[in-house]
Amino acid sequence: MVEGDSAKGKSESYNVEAGLQPNYNQSAASNQASNHPTGQANAPATGNATSHIDNRAIIQPYSLGTGPKQPEYQFAADNRAYEPDSHANGKQQDVERDAPDGGHGGHGPPGKGGKGGKGRKKSVPLPEPTAPIVANFERAIELCGYGKFHYILLAICGLVSTSEEMDVISMSFILPSAECDLDLNTETKGWLNSIIFIGMMVGAYFWGSIADSFGRKKVLIVISFMNALCIVASSFSQTYSFFMLFRFLNGAALGGSGPVIWSYFAEFQPKAKRGSMLSFMAAFWTFGNLFVASLAWLIIPRTIGFTTPYFTYNSWRIFLLVCSLPSFLVGFLLFYLPESPKFLLTRGKKDRALAIFRGIFVTNTKRRPDEYMVYDLEVDEKLLESNGNVKNKYSRMISGMVDHSRALFKSPILRFTIVSITINFTFHIGYYGLLMWFPELFNRFEEYEKAFPDQSAGVCAVTDYVVNLAKEQSNNGTCSSDIPQSVFMESLISLASALPANLLAILGMDMLGRKFFLIAGTMTAGICSALMYFVRSSVQNLVVSAIFSGAISAANAALDCLITEVFPTKLRATGVAISMVAARLGGIIGNIVIAQLLDNYCPSPTFIVSGLLIGGGLMCLLLPNTTRKELN
Repeated sequence: MVEGDSAKGKSESYNVEAGLQPNYNQSAASNQASNHPTGQANAPATGNATSHIDNRAIIQPYSLGTGPKQPEYQFAADNRAYEPDSHANGKQQDVERDAPDGGHGGHGPPGKGGKGGKGRKKSVPLPEPTAPIVANFERAIELCGYGKFHYILLAICGLVSTSEEMDVISMSFILPSAECDLDLNTETKGWLNSIIFIGMMVGAYFWGSIADSFGRKKVLIVISFMNALCIVASSFSQTYSFFMLFRFLNGAALGGSGPVIWSYFAEFQPKAKRGSMLSFMAAFWTFGNLFVASLAWLIIPRTIGFTTPYFTYNSWRIFLLVCSLPSFLVGFLLFYLPESPKFLLTRGKKDRALAIFRGIFVTNTKRRPDEYMVYDLEVDEKLLESNGNVKNKYSRMISGMVDHSRALFKSPILRFTIVSITINFTFHIGYYGLLMWFPELFNRFEEYEKAFPDQSAGVCAVTDYVVNLAKEQSNNGTCSSDIPQSVFMESLISLASALPANLLAILGMDMLGRKFFLIAGTMTAGICSALMYFVRSSVQNLVVSAIFSGAISAANAALDCLITEVFPTKLRATGVAISMVAARLGGIIGNIVIAQLLDNYCPSPTFIVSGLLIGGGLMCLLLPNTTRKELN
């Protein structure tokens, strides 16, 4: 609770989050008068003193419409009463612009360069201005402070990442249990693991381009509900073909979630905090892995559900149904967040972006909105010109997809695009090629050690035994889908090992840099991949898998930061989406090819993955350093 102004009485208070705030027009008008130099008598002192102003904090449910069709921005026009500059006869009054560096927040006389200009170190934070300024995005978000809004944003966006990773990795826990229900072998298991990535390849580019044309938030809401409904439908599927269909549609929705949520979250972060907060959000992938492993352990081994001659709904299907709940939840929570102000600035919607900045300021600081020292925002005129060429929204969508894609493959962005595609492709062959097969490998070691309790064997010997056993059972018409509890426990341990690595990435991403974590993580994971050929027991396999999981998780956080930051705002969602397409292609190859090689040409896949991870990680040296740099 924050005290109201003196005009309303000292005893009156209001709740910033609920939007129950007194009318600040009178005090705002008096502030305007004090900000104008003597002689500016034409500045109205109480111009809007009697009108009601709906000044609300930023955390509240918003509509999906636009303009009068877009209530989420209704307070944008109302908040103009708080701007220190008055508008008389259609012209701005004389207002001090305490921004000698072109609106970036330095100090000095208007229009002069001052002392701070180009010689100022970027790492030194600027003091809060004493008079209203015209600011660029970085200065505007910096003056909002860092607090409650950003932590709520992290929680909601992190839950989006958690639900995405749960949906991807859940299949690795289903495969051993669904083997009998869906009549699976190694080849069909590989396709089931891969079909979601095929869908993600299709969805990533489509949704990413739409997000660059129409905004991040709307796309995220649609994706979340589509994703949840497809998971529910797949849990009711009784045949392999229908299950594959809904997994593909599930992947098509998830394909947009990754690139759009990372672009959306990054565009609310000041440069000093962006690396650590992006790393923090990457940790939600680990939370998703742990959550889905825990759910699998609690649900799949149980004899729950029901079976009839025509319909079966058993434990692994119930597990899938539970996995859909986070997607439903984030779909509703996203209504409480605003559109990205960075995106709005690329569309020339300064009033809406400024209203959002004010809302963030009120939410973070509990201060009055007229204390926010930005009265106008800088906009790239070239962006406005290119965005204004196409009026029809559907034509804009198509032309935007084409134009954004073309721009990504032109200099100077071309080098970034090619390198990011290559890194994502090689990285995710290893990431998904091994990580999603860990439960299967744990199960294979358990089966071998159950049959030969006093013997040690490597991955290849264990795989040969399990493959031959499956052929014998198939010939005899028998099938067993009983999974030992130890398989789920080992999966949980290996995934939990990523938590310390994520914590290290959060604390060190802005100090040591993105490239350090990406190279160190991929080299460590590559060495672990090669070592998997030399393990001789389930315990050794668990240790190597745990180290691999931690290293690849830290590297993944660095890769997400680097790829998100390297593309300019207008192309960010599309650029990340195209990189994600390459990542999904790597996931497909990792799940189909690696599985087949493991069964038929062991030990080649472990060394192939090792080389790809190390080589791909080193390619990041070709990208610029984005640590603590402004978003383009």
